[in-house]
Amino acid sequence: MGERTQIRRREFISLLAGATAWPFAARAQQPSVPVAGFLSPIAAADATLFLEANRQGLKETGFVEGQNLKIEYRWAEGHYDRLPGLAAELVKMRVAVITTMGDGVYAAKAAQPEGNRDAIPIVFGLGDDPVVTGLVASLNRPGGHITGATSFGHGLGPKKLELLRELVPAAKIFGVLINPTQTGRMEGRDIEQSARSLGIETRTLNASSTVQIEEAFATATRERIGGIIITVDTFLYSESPKLGLLAARYAVPTIGSLRSFTAAGGLINFNANLRDIQRQVAIYTGRILKGEKPADLPVILPTKYDLVINLNAAKALKLEVPPPLLALADEVIE
Repeated sequence: MGERTQIRRREFISLLAGATAWPFAARAQQPSVPVAGFLSPIAAADATLFLEANRQGLKETGFVEGQNLKIEYRWAEGHYDRLPGLAAELVKMRVAVITTMGDGVYAAKAAQPEGNRDAIPIVFGLGDDPVVTGLVASLNRPGGHITGATSFGHGLGPKKLELLRELVPAAKIFGVLINPTQTGRMEGRDIEQSARSLGIETRTLNASSTVQIEEAFATATRERIGGIIITVDTFLYSESPKLGLLAARYAVPTIGSLRSFTAAGGLINFNANLRDIQRQVAIYTGRILKGEKPADLPVILPTKYDLVINLNAAKALKLEVPPPLLALADEVIE
């Protein structure tokens, strides 16, 4: 009896030990949650539109932050000199993929040695031509570890010039607002070339800070510039409401890139639909997390554009908006 009791006791202890260890073993076998990096030149507070679109695109590929995906955010908050350090942090963490906004892609690329076979994939949302800037080999076959979507479209800058000229036909000189250290340079060159062919003079207005933005509008008023074209740039995106207010305060006909510009008092905005661009970026992020290679994902070009006209601003500027242009508008603010 004593021996049987000892055997049963040992069996019971073994069974109990196995039952206790099972939850830990089960947890150990569960797949780990992937970690993605998100690198932005601007502050989180200025990126609401992009974050909403990012969540939507990830959801379309089956990823929900906090459930089956973790995202490490890095925000430069307008201090572009911080981007290299923030990119290096994400690389050191060995995140599965880095999603970037604007010029964050150049920092993320520089943070990894050229030719590194184990380079972390990078997905960009950009305003530049990625082929000209050397990010990808071609639009259809990017090659390497970088791909994404660009709002840069051939004719975007000249189209802005055309729209503003239609509203201010008597103007002989237009200002081109550019962040000189970041994106927008190519668009600026396109505008200048188009203006020259039309016999229109342009004046470059540089602004990489809020103070310089106001100085640009003051210069435009002082030099009697007929209108201002705001180029595509993440910093200038984040300042869109301020730009709209300044355009109204200085009474300068101006074309911007976001609805928040016209909502704040700007005359007109025209640009690729940035929500759709960021959604496409997030879809690529999700596809890469599932195992696809950036080299096989063609760079996405814009297919949707937004045209918004502020009739109140037009009236304040004593400008007539041609009916055909009104008919083309996606939204008219009255």
